[in-house]
Amino acid sequence: MGKEPRKPRTATGRRSGAPTISDVATLAGVSPMTVSRVINGEAKVRDATRETVNAAIATLHYAPNRAARSLAGGGQMRIGLLYSNPSSAYLSEFLVGSLEQASRSDVQLVVEKCDIGDHEIEVAEHMIRSGVDGVILPPPLCDSRGVLDTLIAAGVPTVVVATGSPPADTAAVTIDDFEAARAMTRHLIGLGHARVGFIIGNPNQTASQQRHEGYLAAIADAGLPEDPSLIVGGLFTYRSGLDAAEQLLDAKDPPSAIFASNDDMAAASVAVAHRRGLDVPGDLTVCGFDDSALATTIWPELTTIHQPIADMSRAAVDLLVSAIVHRRGGGKDANRHVVLDYTLVRRQSDAAPRRRPPARVRA
Repeated sequence: MGKEPRKPRTATGRRSGAPTISDVATLAGVSPMTVSRVINGEAKVRDATRETVNAAIATLHYAPNRAARSLAGGGQMRIGLLYSNPSSAYLSEFLVGSLEQASRSDVQLVVEKCDIGDHEIEVAEHMIRSGVDGVILPPPLCDSRGVLDTLIAAGVPTVVVATGSPPADTAAVTIDDFEAARAMTRHLIGLGHARVGFIIGNPNQTASQQRHEGYLAAIADAGLPEDPSLIVGGLFTYRSGLDAAEQLLDAKDPPSAIFASNDDMAAASVAVAHRRGLDVPGDLTVCGFDDSALATTIWPELTTIHQPIADMSRAAVDLLVSAIVHRRGGGKDANRHVVLDYTLVRRQSDAAPRRRPPARVRA
C-alpha cells in the first residue's frame, strides 16, 4: 500500500496549495536529495527508486522550485509559448493564464510571436536554439504541421491547446468542440429557429471542422434540411465576420439566427444587424463561441459557448512542466490529453424568432 498524499504545511502549520520537494520525498519514502537527483536526471539513482519518485511527483502535481533545483545545480526551467492569434481578446486571456501558472510553477515563460506563413518554422527553430525545455502552441499554431514537425524532430516536449485533432507526439488540452457546437445549435433550434446560419472558422484550424460538424449534427438531429446557403466561411477575425454576416443576411431567405464559430465573428454579425436596422435579438439572434472578454463588452452581450481559455493555458503549463520533470527523470513522454468542460452561457443576444401576424386575405 502506498502512502496517501497529503497537502504540505506552511511555516504556520496550515496547509498550502503547493507541494514541496519534502512532500514528494515523504510520499516516495526517500530523501529530498534523492528527489532532486531524479528531477535533474542524475544516473546515481536505481530504476525502481526513480519510478517511485516520478509517481509521487505525478500524484502531487509537483513543480520543482528554484531551491530544489539549485540544490543539485540545475537551472530554472524555461518554457516557450509561440502565439499567432487574430483575436486579441482570446490571446490576452490565454497569456494571463499562462503567466499566472508559470509564476506558480516557478518556471520562466518565454513568449514569442510566430505568424503562420511568415517564417514560422524559422521562429520555431529560434525558440529551440534559445534552450527552452518545452513549448506551448495555442491556436492557430496548434495545427501548424511545419511548427509541430520542427519541434517533434528536435525532441522538444510540446503541448498543443484547442486543436480539434491532437497529434500523437504531443500532449494536448482541449474541449469537445463538436459537442459544444452541437449543444449551441440545439439550443437555437429549441428556441424555435428553423433557419440557423453558421459561420465556419478558419479552414486551417481543426477545431473549425469539429464545430461545423457539431452544427450539422444538431440540424440532422432535429430533422431539418441541410441548406448550404446557411453556411458561410470565416477566418475567426472580426472583418471576416462582417463579410460572412452580410452574405447570410443578403440571402433570399435569410436566417433568423446566426451561430458564429467565435465571439469576434459573432460581434461582427451584431454590428451588421444594427447597421441594417435589425434588432438583436428581436429580429435576429446571434450567438458566439469562446466567451472571451469581447462577449460582454458589446451590446447586447453575447450568448456563447464558454471555452475556459485561461484554465486551458494553465493546464498546458502544468502538463508541460510535468512532462519535462518526467523526462529529466528518465521516463518516457506520456503525451497526456486533458479535456476540459465547456458551458453554454445565455445572455441577451438570443430569443425566440419574432412571430409575425399572418397576411390578411382581402375579400
